[in-house]
Amino acid sequence: ARATMSVMLASVASRRSALVLATSKTSPACLSFIVGRSMSTAQERKDQDNILPTSWTVILDRSSQIFFLTEIWRAIWLAGEVAMKPKVTINYPYEKGYLSPRFRGEHALRRYPSGDERCIACKLCEAACPAQAITIDAEEREDGARRTTRYDIDMTKCIYCGYCQEACPVDAIVETQNFEFATETHEELLYDKEKLLSNGDKWETQIAKNLLSEHLYR
Repeated sequence: ARATMSVMLASVASRRSALVLATSKTSPACLSFIVGRSMSTAQERKDQDNILPTSWTVILDRSSQIFFLTEIWRAIWLAGEVAMKPKVTINYPYEKGYLSPRFRGEHALRRYPSGDERCIACKLCEAACPAQAITIDAEEREDGARRTTRYDIDMTKCIYCGYCQEACPVDAIVETQNFEFATETHEELLYDKEKLLSNGDKWETQIAKNLLSEHLYR
């Protein structure tokens, strides 16, 4: 029995040594191929385990969509619905949409009903302007009232935030609903006091109406 056990142990040892020798002689490329093949096989088995069987209901549903072109018919039906709805576009400039009383457009300086300008040269609008687009010079008149000698707005700097209008204590500087004041040169967008007062005279009726409609929120 002892002799038989010794022979078996010797056989196992010789096989192990032969395997080690064969492995040592194998090239790194072969080893990497063997390892990679085993890993890919394991990944394929894992992917096959994660695949769920597709039910016949799903197969028939997809087949019917392809065979009967249901997506194309739904698109045609949707296009027909949209075509039958009322048009929302307008023929600008012959037709114009609604503008809110709070719309902030071209600037204007207002006057009192007596014709005297409202601005008291407090320069709050100049201080409130985040774009620093307003420049004001002022002096005292003969009657003791403080009025502006210069009121300039660089409309190319203005961001139409409305801070100047909100800061004004006498509603002198306002933003009208006019947005059609495109020009061909930069100089035409450098508004001076005369230009702003003429805008106020032109749009005074609409300005007063808008301010009256918003008096509860100001």
